[in-house]
Amino acid sequence: MAIKKILKQGLKFVFGKRPIQLTAQITQLGASELLKDRVALITGGTSGIGYVIADAMLRAGAAAVVITGRDEERCRNAVNSLLVASSDRQGKVFYQVLDNRKVGTFEANFSEIQNKLSGGGMEISILVNNAGIQGSQFGVAKEEDYDNVMDTNLKGVFFLSQLVARYMVDNHIEGNILNIASASSLRPAASVYTLSKVGIKEFTLGMAKSLISHGIVVNGLAPGPTITPMLVKQAKEPNLAFGHNPLGRFAMPEEIANMAVILTSNMSRTIVGSIVYMTGGGGTITYEDVQYPF
Repeated sequence: MAIKKILKQGLKFVFGKRPIQLTAQITQLGASELLKDRVALITGGTSGIGYVIADAMLRAGAAAVVITGRDEERCRNAVNSLLVASSDRQGKVFYQVLDNRKVGTFEANFSEIQNKLSGGGMEISILVNNAGIQGSQFGVAKEEDYDNVMDTNLKGVFFLSQLVARYMVDNHIEGNILNIASASSLRPAASVYTLSKVGIKEFTLGMAKSLISHGIVVNGLAPGPTITPMLVKQAKEPNLAFGHNPLGRFAMPEEIANMAVILTSNMSRTIVGSIVYMTGGGGTITYEDVQYPF
């Protein structure tokens, strides 16, 4: 389904402001059964890429989607918005308040998620590690900032993946784990954020090697600059134009969500341990778009 603009309601939710006037034609996957009977757990699903992935998975026929976030009100608002957007679909939507930095809470929170799903006899077969935050550049970084980013972007991903993978293995679930990596992982690591994403890239390979014999497919999806609240929160008038990469524009979350659906569907069972880079060319065909001040 080709669309030249996204529904106003969706953009108002993602950005909290008036819609962006798009100038690029964006192709979005239409309704399908690619994820029929599947249940997805998506971290950081209250806005941005995580939210749009949740919407895309419901549109792809997922039986249920569970999103996580640190703030309960934001979780509740996101679920309500997804319910409105998916009123013509059969999939259920739940939320769980979860802080990626607090590994000690994972088991209790995961048990709560299972309880929410148990009424319908549903089992989680997709984990999308999407939650992530930005970090300081080498030269000005503080230890507190380093720990905050690493705990969110890497440590939390490691231990939540371990928990969910054990659940899948114990229950003989041939599922998928998708890590939202970053185009930054292609570059020399000179920020806490980039360092965390280099770790995610390597962990994706190791986890894929460990789990494929159990029928669990692990891959990564690495967006380049994407129109999300995290990236454009300082911009008064967010715009698709982005002259620093060869494509000349930001990616839209819907484009990333399309690939997330494909990579977690049975269409991609032979794609194992791969990172799909959706960078607009930044980091793949040019490094000249990023400076390294100290």
